Amino acid sequence: MSNFLAIATVTATLSQTILTAAQRGVSGAEVRTVRPDGTAGSLPEKGVNVYLYQVTPNAAWRNADLPTRRPNGELVQRPQAALDLHYLLSFYGNHLELEPQRLLGSVVCALNARPVLTRQMIQDTRATSTLNFLEKSNLHEAIELVKFTPLPLSLEELSKLWSVLFQTPCTLSVAYQGTVVLIESEETPQAALPVREREVYVVPFGQPSIERIESQAGADQPILADSTLVIHGKRLRGDLTKLRVEGFEGTPAPQYVSETQIVLPLGREYGSPPQPAILLRAGVHGIQVLHMIWMGSPPEPHPGVESSVRAFVLTPIIKKDAATGEYQIVISNVQTSSHGTYSAKVAVKLKPDVGRKQRVVLLLNEFDLPSDRLSRAYSFEATTPTPPASPPELTEEITFSVSGMRAGTYLVRVQVDGAESPLETDSAGRYNSPKVIIP
Repeated sequence: MSNFLAIATVTATLSQTILTAAQRGVSGAEVRTVRPDGTAGSLPEKGVNVYLYQVTPNAAWRNADLPTRRPNGELVQRPQAALDLHYLLSFYGNHLELEPQRLLGSVVCALNARPVLTRQMIQDTRATSTLNFLEKSNLHEAIELVKFTPLPLSLEELSKLWSVLFQTPCTLSVAYQGTVVLIESEETPQAALPVREREVYVVPFGQPSIERIESQAGADQPILADSTLVIHGKRLRGDLTKLRVEGFEGTPAPQYVSETQIVLPLGREYGSPPQPAILLRAGVHGIQVLHMIWMGSPPEPHPGVESSVRAFVLTPIIKKDAATGEYQIVISNVQTSSHGTYSAKVAVKLKPDVGRKQRVVLLLNEFDLPSDRLSRAYSFEATTPTPPASPPELTEEITFSVSGMRAGTYLVRVQVDGAESPLETDSAGRYNSPKVIIP
């Protein structure tokens, strides 16, 4: 890298290179580095004027040093500016003797033959007595050498350049671009400690993919709070396979893992050492397969690749009494209206427990309806206790206020966040329970 004197050093070295070529083409030729309009100094009567008219960021190097600082502002590495320098070479002399054209030919030939500013050329320029202000330039130590290439400016572009920048009659000229000049700050970055031990791990990339999730009881069976999940997919087994289940804190290790299948019990401890029971609320849950990688000394599991999220529905069920086997549905406070309809309180015990913010709906469908009319169906949202009563965070018993119902027997379903409790069927395949009788 180079310090702030790099641009001036490039201009001076280029001028020295052009001077040698110009004097070879026209005896007594001079090289100046002034504005072509002559305001900053006299133009040569016979020779070449080198003028830096534009500086642009180098597209290939402009982002090579990002980032240079840590979030707290500490310097990581010296910031650098990568620049391209655009020069206009103007040729002056006796037009009757074609001196401008002879100078042009000599300079173009020299730059085409030696387009790179070598380190020796830069050091020779620094040693010139008239350029002692470049003594501290370190351009000769730069990794990237500056290379010059001609710019294909059209006559119209050259005319605009002269008229806009110099406002003077156009002179025989040619444009060159110097690439690349790297200017580096002289700030000292904070030195990091040397690496004491290198630990590089190379592992094949095999991202797990989940295809479907079902209950171990059967693909057409609902997933319940104490079901065992079977996850089917590809590339499921890693060095250490864990799962991320939405609604459960932690990453449980499955009970069984193969390349195409993972088995995960819900609602109970399993494995050795025992894994904690995965207790989830009813509703939709997402699940991901995580591949952990053993790294470090001593080896510890680190996050590797993970699958996309797949969803499954945890279905609520209406609890049964352990002694009688009857569904735990209690009807109370039955009242009759003047229109012959009934209102009541219906309390239902569910598994798993229901959260305070979950949406719970009671669905009632008439059982054994007569053939002369349509079936009656009702839906009621759960009753919310009014202040100062405060509902618990989790509860197994949900109370519904039903009203406007006709007398009859009804099949009962409860919907929790869209997940619906199942109905039982008889030997003929007809739904027959759970049921309630109103009144």
